[in-house]
Amino acid sequence: MPELPEVETVRDGLERHVVGRTIHAVAVLHPRAVRRDHRGPAGFAAALTGRRVVAARRRGKYLWLPLDSGDALLGHLGMSGQLLVQQPGHPDERHLRVRFDLGDLQLRFVDQRMFGGLSLSEGGAELPPEIAHIARDPFDPEFDDDLFVARVRRRTAGVKRLLLDQTLVSGVGNIYADEALWHARIHGDRPGERLRPTDVRRILAQARAVMGAALVQGGTSFDALYVNVNGESGYFDRSLHAYGRAGEACDRCGTPIRRVEFMNRSSFFCPRCQPVPRARRVPA
Repeated sequence: MPELPEVETVRDGLERHVVGRTIHAVAVLHPRAVRRDHRGPAGFAAALTGRRVVAARRRGKYLWLPLDSGDALLGHLGMSGQLLVQQPGHPDERHLRVRFDLGDLQLRFVDQRMFGGLSLSEGGAELPPEIAHIARDPFDPEFDDDLFVARVRRRTAGVKRLLLDQTLVSGVGNIYADEALWHARIHGDRPGERLRPTDVRRILAQARAVMGAALVQGGTSFDALYVNVNGESGYFDRSLHAYGRAGEACDRCGTPIRRVEFMNRSSFFCPRCQPVPRARRVPA
């Protein structure tokens, strides 16, 4: 699933190519793509037609385009969603779901696996109420480091699970959590309450560093599904130290990277650099 760097790369492309343009027409080619909109496909299209895009914003993995009406076009890419900018007349993509006519350009929502979706958020230009519960991400100027440290240290769950908790911090997905923890030399099962403040700050700093580096390279791409608005894949997968490298030598100590099951996904870590935390003794 696209994570913060990938979604931010798409947001940047939308800001450069779509902001300031008027939506002249909307074609919903598959109703599932707008299933979260109570208006249905026809109502969704009608509500957007004639509206002008005034900005491109992001909260965690959600994107939204504020409109001149005060509403917003809200989107989530899901597992395989793509927002592509194409010239009119360009052949339709195989999994094209929604097409927006912007005059001399088209914005296209393509989604093979159909887990993503679009909807119109009424009054959501500043922040769609549908995503108001999602925490700010580490790059947000208003992200509160001290509050994050305090909240993590009050929790008994493992720190990787906390990094994926969207009510604590948004945008840090499975890949970048593993990478941040590898850099911080901390195992993902370490309970939050057993971390020192300096440990939490180090993890947060490494998450920022890893995702910042990924942004420079356009995000991480393991297949052809993640692309920016111009259809280009990211290249940060070539810089990964832990994620997806099971059995390969740790770049720091040479110990084989280990893979374990985690929340129906996988976790990758170095058993030497990131020792498994000892089980807590229960008083008799």
